[in-house]
Amino acid sequence: MAAQHRPTARRIALGHELREMRKQAGMSLEDAVRGLTFSDTKLQRVETGLQDLRSAGDLRKLLSRFGVDDEEEIERLVAMQRTAASQEWWINHTGYMPSGMPRFLGIESAAQEIRAFHPLIVFGLLQTEGYARTRHENGKPIDETTTEFVEHNVRVRMKRKEALLRDEDPLKLWVILYEPALRHVIGGADVMREQYEEIATLAERDNVTVQVLPQGMRGYLPVHDFMILNLGDAMPPAVQVDTAFGASQVADKPKEVGRFSRRFEALSRSALPPEDTPKFLHQLSREIEE
Repeated sequence: MAAQHRPTARRIALGHELREMRKQAGMSLEDAVRGLTFSDTKLQRVETGLQDLRSAGDLRKLLSRFGVDDEEEIERLVAMQRTAASQEWWINHTGYMPSGMPRFLGIESAAQEIRAFHPLIVFGLLQTEGYARTRHENGKPIDETTTEFVEHNVRVRMKRKEALLRDEDPLKLWVILYEPALRHVIGGADVMREQYEEIATLAERDNVTVQVLPQGMRGYLPVHDFMILNLGDAMPPAVQVDTAFGASQVADKPKEVGRFSRRFEALSRSALPPEDTPKFLHQLSREIEE
């Protein structure tokens, strides 16, 4: 599978570059847009990747205001802006997503490497279709969702997973799963055995590392899941956490990224080594009751 076209990733990268240029020019958001046809609020959304700057003319005016006069550099940024204005593959699914999820998908698509901890369920990019569908089906009467909602979300989940399997530049993934997440039975023994086998198969790939954190471990244990996303040299790393309302929150402040990175490192030291994961999963598969 080839690397995917990533408009949102380009939008985030362009916004980051514009923010850095504005800061180097010593300009506030208000100063940057003075006399232009859009507001400082829109520029702030552009800089954070929440909105694309559809007009190449507006981009050129901003670059001129920031003192960028190298034509090759300008053309590079205009080409990035053109790509950023394209639609993403998940556009037809956004009506079935929680708040903040579309933007997170764009950030995830830009990631070169993800480190994640999940204490309650199998991490999303490792889930089988059967596991994912059963989870959503179980939640239908509680969250008052529909069969259509389930189908859209399962398709999105499986499409996201392709990043691990593509031939060109596959996503690097390092996941720590808390033992209760693996022991919590979803959909019965057959679904769980298939899920254990899928994790073991993915863990054989050079770009995937899976560790299990034993339930009997002592020491530091966060109560929430989190992801740390390395977005390459063009963008700062980011941290993603889910909220109880189903929203996905993302932060790229160095202090927050550093805090969650230390959390991950502490968990990794307490977890079983990756080479023990297949044996652990095999044992779980044998223990599970019909």
